[in-house]
Amino acid sequence: MLKWVIRITFILIGGTLGLLLLPQLYELINLSSNPWLNNPYVSVLIGAVLLFVLAMLMTDYLIEFLKWMEDRLLNAPIGDLMFGTLGLVIGLSVAFLLSFAVDSIQLPVINSILPVLLTIILGYLGFQVGFKKRDEISQMFTASRAIVDKKKQDDNNPQALQQSSYKLLDTSVIIDGRISDISATGFIEGVLVVPQFVLTELQHIADSSDTLKRTRGRRGLDILKRLQTERASALLITEEDFDEVQEVDLKLMRLAKKMGGVVVTNDFNLNKVCALHQVPVLNINDLANAVKPIVIPGENMHIVVIKDGKEQNQGVAYLDDGTMIVVEDGRANIGQAIDVVVTSVLQTSAGRMIFAKRK
Repeated sequence: MLKWVIRITFILIGGTLGLLLLPQLYELINLSSNPWLNNPYVSVLIGAVLLFVLAMLMTDYLIEFLKWMEDRLLNAPIGDLMFGTLGLVIGLSVAFLLSFAVDSIQLPVINSILPVLLTIILGYLGFQVGFKKRDEISQMFTASRAIVDKKKQDDNNPQALQQSSYKLLDTSVIIDGRISDISATGFIEGVLVVPQFVLTELQHIADSSDTLKRTRGRRGLDILKRLQTERASALLITEEDFDEVQEVDLKLMRLAKKMGGVVVTNDFNLNKVCALHQVPVLNINDLANAVKPIVIPGENMHIVVIKDGKEQNQGVAYLDDGTMIVVEDGRANIGQAIDVVVTSVLQTSAGRMIFAKRK
């Protein structure tokens, strides 16, 4: 049944094209004086026969294509179909407007063919853009609404010094997880941006055959889901990419420059590279060090030495917040609780280290 529907459709289209285009073709090749060819029924018959032959050759391929399209449409999410249809409508509308400009061209064949080509090409491009950019378009509207609401809030409160900006998250800070807790406290303002290339790297880690990497990757995806739930419209996943760049960190820096945003990380090396490229950075480790209790030389502490250090006779202990304490001549006291005196403190973006000796 479907085969005959396709063939009849081709015959009708062929007859219509023969009636519209063949007389103009006869004029171009100087055959318009032939009385047989001037008969419109002959033009319809020739066009119908030509497309019927074409239909005989292409029917099976068209049926397979239609079945493939049907399966794709049935399995596609409803959101993708809605945005794809919206893009299709916009593309067809642009093609309709451009057809008026085509009408001013005084070439009969072009006037007939070019509008059809514009409709097919722009309709296809519109559907593809709407289909593939669904997440980015929806996030753009929600993020824009959040920024507008925040601007209204600032206008109502002239003394407010809050400012919205883009905070670009890298893979390490997502896996670390502390960004979610910091975000919940309200200390990070603006829109959190997760580039698609960072999300892809995170997905590759979650799919790794190594158990530890797989666990870290899945933890990162859980953190992103939590951020999306808590911040709602203030989390943006952007499709912006730089195909000519391979390194994810370099892509992140270039995107930060383009968006005028800030890179949020806990990677010590990325922090240094961003400083060289004059890209603003928010280092989670710096924040953690800033809120740790201040320890000064000469202060007494009660600790438990748990292992030996790198140097001879050194012992190592840890505070509750994870700060490492290196105890001089503390190797002999491994597993014991002792009193020590702080001699010096070394603080960097990689963390804080306390040096002490037995009291």
